[in-house]
Amino acid sequence: AVMDIAAAQWRFRRLGKLTRIDLRLRPGIDVSAFQQRLQRVLPAGVYVQRPQSTVESNLRLTRAYRTNLNVLALVALFTGTLLVFSTQSLSVLRRRPELALMRVLGVTRSRLLRMLAGESVLVGTVGALLGVLAGHLLAVATVATMGSDLGAGFFTGVKPQIQLDVIALLAFFGAGILAALVGGLVPALEAVRAQPAPALKAGDEQLSYARIQSPRLGLLLIAGGGIATQLPAVDGLPLFGYGAVALLLVGAVVLVPWVSVRVFAWLPLPRSVPGALALAQLRAASAQTGIGLAAVVAAVGLMVSMAIMVASFRDSLDTWLHRMLPADLYLRAGAGSDSGFLDESAQHAIAGLAGVRRVEFLRAQQVVLDPSLPRVTLLARDLDAVRAEAVLPLVTPAIRPGPVDPPAVWITEPVADLYRLHPGARVEVPLAGRNVAFTVAGTWRDYARQSGALLIDRAVYIQLTGDRLATDAGLWLAPGVASGDVETELRDALAGANRIELSPPGEIRQLSLSIFDRTFAVTYVLEVCVILIGLFGLSAAVAGQVAARRREFGMLRHIGMTRRQIGAMLASEGLLSAALGLCVGLIPGWLIGLILIHVINRQSFHWSMDLHIPWEMLAALALALLLLATLTAALSGRHAMGTDVVRAVREDW
Repeated sequence: AVMDIAAAQWRFRRLGKLTRIDLRLRPGIDVSAFQQRLQRVLPAGVYVQRPQSTVESNLRLTRAYRTNLNVLALVALFTGTLLVFSTQSLSVLRRRPELALMRVLGVTRSRLLRMLAGESVLVGTVGALLGVLAGHLLAVATVATMGSDLGAGFFTGVKPQIQLDVIALLAFFGAGILAALVGGLVPALEAVRAQPAPALKAGDEQLSYARIQSPRLGLLLIAGGGIATQLPAVDGLPLFGYGAVALLLVGAVVLVPWVSVRVFAWLPLPRSVPGALALAQLRAASAQTGIGLAAVVAAVGLMVSMAIMVASFRDSLDTWLHRMLPADLYLRAGAGSDSGFLDESAQHAIAGLAGVRRVEFLRAQQVVLDPSLPRVTLLARDLDAVRAEAVLPLVTPAIRPGPVDPPAVWITEPVADLYRLHPGARVEVPLAGRNVAFTVAGTWRDYARQSGALLIDRAVYIQLTGDRLATDAGLWLAPGVASGDVETELRDALAGANRIELSPPGEIRQLSLSIFDRTFAVTYVLEVCVILIGLFGLSAAVAGQVAARRREFGMLRHIGMTRRQIGAMLASEGLLSAALGLCVGLIPGWLIGLILIHVINRQSFHWSMDLHIPWEMLAALALALLLLATLTAALSGRHAMGTDVVRAVREDW
């Protein structure tokens, strides 16, 4: 809506007040020099900015969220690399005698390596093309159903449009091809290094990965990840935190073969024949089994870390909401704007309602502390230094300014991080056209305002500005009074009360948590995708071992082992392998969860949270993963119970 500025000032009681002035300079004027000259004569809190700087400042609010989603998508691509590794290992194992024969017939190692790498590139090209098309369709469906804010409700009334970025699509397409090439490189190198003569014989498959059982590389990667967690953010992004997660995850995957050798050797043999044979097979091929578990370990680690981070965030948000909403009813005159307010007559009318025992008013407005950063919300409410610790969720010890010190201001964590402030420091806040000094009395946790907030006593605010308006109010009701009765009485007493938002604290908490769940729904979807990729990797690994052990299954059938016993043996192998992958993945998952909470989240959004481990959820996910892995292993090896494996014994005659 557009109206004359004089009429707007009159109707909204803003006579003589402006919020923005647009300037068009004469041709030939140096914009930078003019900007510097004009800035020197402007009052405190008013800045000269070019239009693009405002856009960039607003984009910084969503940059961290967008970056985290992109990194999470790249993590899914990393597990896809492990899946390609498993499938290419399957292909190399099946064709091991064939590849050895090609070497004997004169094919050089370099040509064989190019051939296998070309296969990975072809697989990656097809997969990347399908992935880009599927990603576009999923983006269209997601935006159509959930909106561009993924259901958070930030852009209500805005119809988003899908924007195709050709450069980004080409980058993702190339990333898919590169992931497939990297995933197929290790099996290709192993096939090239293999000696042709032993590879032509049966039983050489189990020795192909014996050289990767050293823990040095994995420990070095994990140590590098620990060092990266201590490094600061780069331009407001936790790049070293992302690197720490990658190093820790890759280090854990590299350690799996070494761990599997020792764990399977330590386990006692079961009494049942299928279980004993399964454990014996895992001991003999423990390194290869560990490689097959790479995708499972990565999936479990990511599943556990995301579950811990999301549960900790949600639990901290719920606790914070209970702490910040102690009143029985909350009133808001304007949702984030200066056009809605409660004047003194409205405040007296609210305080004089029969069912209201106590009222606490709040004045909210936005101020600019640094023109290169988003605006900070200034909150003025009835609060003194004595009550601060009981009212605010402080994360630092509170201090009380002395008699000669400037008045107290309580800052949120984003303000403390972005402006490098601490309790006891002094900060200048633009109020009524001049900079007013305040003493930082403490830092408090706030999940409602990402760009940060300042909180001062309302009496001090009125003394400095003369502004007695309010934008919000918290109402404590008398015993036995229902909030619905007060709401009816309030709407009858105030003019324009139909524009006032009234909500009980329970409704606000429920709405906030529902927005949180919708916002993080995409992380659950990506997490499920990662788990499915891990199960596909386990399936490919089991299928590869089954293909390489056809003669073994044929011999077992010849000496009287039934199909059911072979199926039980394969299921036992899948269960033991998945249990090992689950146990190994829990440790990096917990560590990555700590990195997400204390490093990435803090450097991205400048919010702290309390650690909360969802034991029930993790137990249910672990049980489901074990069952699915066991079923996957049994189904992947179902052709090992057919009659063709009996004929496979002839290959050694």
